[in-house]
Formats: sequence, C-alpha cells, structure tokens
Amino acid sequence: MDEGLSPRPEPPRRPIDSAGERFTPLEHPGLDSGTSREGLVMQVLATEHFSLLTHRSLAYNEAFTRVGMFLTFVSMSFVALALLSTAMDIERSFLVIAAIVLGFDVVIGATTAIRIGNANTEDLHAVQAMARIRHGYLELAPEAQPYFTAPVYDDVTSVLKAYTSADPSSMRSNLIYGLSTSGGMLGFVLALVSGAFGAVAMLAVGAPGDVAFLVGVIVAIGTFVASYRAGYQRARRNQASMVAHFPRPTGRVDD
Repeated sequence: MDEGLSPRPEPPRRPIDSAGERFTPLEHPGLDSGTSREGLVMQVLATEHFSLLTHRSLAYNEAFTRVGMFLTFVSMSFVALALLSTAMDIERSFLVIAAIVLGFDVVIGATTAIRIGNANTEDLHAVQAMARIRHGYLELAPEAQPYFTAPVYDDVTSVLKAYTSADPSSMRSNLIYGLSTSGGMLGFVLALVSGAFGAVAMLAVGAPGDVAFLVGVIVAIGTFVASYRAGYQRARRNQASMVAHFPRPTGRVDD
C-alpha cells in the first residue's frame, strides 16, 4: 500500500471535566515555539469578541428594519384609508374595510414585537458573553483595567449596566428605560393601532360612537399593559437564566 494513503493517526482528544464544560490544555504540535499561550488566548478571545459584535450588529439592524416596516405599514394604511374615504361614504362598507386594514396592521405589529423581544434576548446574552471576554482580557493584562468602561463581570447587575446606569431592580427605572427603547415605542404604537381597530370594529357592527370610543380606549390601554407586562416578564426570565462565571466581588462598586 502506498505510504501516502495509509491512515493518519487521530490527534489526541482533549478530556473534559466532570461538569462536561471545560477542556484541559493541549499542546498543538504545529505551534511556533515562539508563540506564547497568553498570545493564543488573546487571539481566541479577540476573535470571539468580534464575532459577538457582528452578531449584535445584525440583531440591531434586523430589529430596526422590522420596526421601520411596521411603521411604514401603519402610515400607508392611514394614507390609503384617507384616500378611500374621499371616494366612498363613511358607512358600514368603509368601516369593514378599515377594520380589515387595521387588523392587518395589528398582526404585523404583534409579530414584530415578538421578533424584537427575541432580538433583545439574543443581545442580552451577547453582552454577557462580551463581559466574560473582557474579564479574560484583564486576567491576561490586569494593567488595562482603568481603560475599560464596559462591564468586566458577567453577573446580572454588571451586565445590565451596559444598557443603562439606572438601578436594574427599580420598577420605575425599568419603566422609563423601557419606554425609551424601540420595543417600548413599538408597544405604544401597537396599542394605539389596536385601540383604533377596536373602535372601528365596534362601529362596523353598529355600536354607538361613544361605546366604540370607550372600547377603543380600553383595548389600547389593555394592549399597552399586556405588551409591557410580557416584555417585563421576558426580561426577568432572561435575567434569571443568566449564569455568572465571573461575578462582581462582594463589596466592589466599580466595574
């Protein structure tokens, strides 16, 4: 048999510990003798850091695009209904068409809200992963600590500092910050569209104007509260699922 076709020996496998998570160091036979292990670790961490930054950028771009699409649908719907109202009387047939159009906007908004929630979850875990990587940087170069402004510990409190300087345990701070985000703005607009849909639907079935207005207000408030509550509960579940490998030392106040 040709020697070049003979089976090559398998490289030694890296054993794992009892937790099944960490690998023991393995010397690679092809490494340059002048390459230090610290340098290799720094390269690996930097590569993973760049990968996480790219992932966050893609998630942000998709979230902003989806929100922009929803707002475009809403604006086009109202423009179309305004033009349609000039061509036909404001009666049951027009109200039915308006209810269908607004219902379509509500569905688009609800699916967009779900995607924004998933993107926020992905972003939170990416921020935690980058905090771990920065902790690894400091283990390799402790003198770089004064130059870091982002979290270097991966506990929940430290990671949330990357989003806002407010107290993450404060309900009021979470509410104000949530309303300032794209998800909060989306929930507010979706609540208004849902309220309009509820009012128009009531008018289409022959309800009086004051009753339709009251139903619209109730639907809008209920949608906003449900949206905020769902987002808050999702955030709490995500925070509870975060496992800290490098938590902030007790009594330490800086990152």
